[in-house]
Amino acid sequence: MKKTEIENKKTLARVLYMKDMQQDEIAEKVGVSRVTISKWCQQGAWKEQRAAQNVTRPELINKILHAINDILDKVNTSEDVTLAAKTSDQLVKLTKVIRQLQTGATIIDAIDVFMAFNKWLQFRSETDPEVTIDLMKKINHYQDTFIGEHMASGNYSL
Repeated sequence: MKKTEIENKKTLARVLYMKDMQQDEIAEKVGVSRVTISKWCQQGAWKEQRAAQNVTRPELINKILHAINDILDKVNTSEDVTLAAKTSDQLVKLTKVIRQLQTGATIIDAIDVFMAFNKWLQFRSETDPEVTIDLMKKINHYQDTFIGEHMASGNYSL
């Protein structure tokens, strides 16, 4: 297979994955192996991107608050006097994430913007000859690289 054919298949696979299609179905539709889809998914952080598109900031904050509440309940009902000290680092990290979600841009914001921009580019390509498939692939590649590097580094704030 030529490089452009592989990239076309990868782009199609990513679009199908973002629409919640299962990897085995994607492999069949695109004409590659399930292992290839899995590899592309991991390399491009597709799972994280798909999760991020389905979770809102308030939902994330609410889930983190519930997690904090659960930790505090365990500390309050436990007879282990050292449990509070053991969980303090976890509580600090969770509250830091909430603060970032409330005040700063996160990787989730970047994914939202990238997805909206990609939809706009697709619409724009119908009337603008300069917006080609190759251009959209190149932009998508750099967006995926940006997201992948941030996810791999554990740095979710921008």
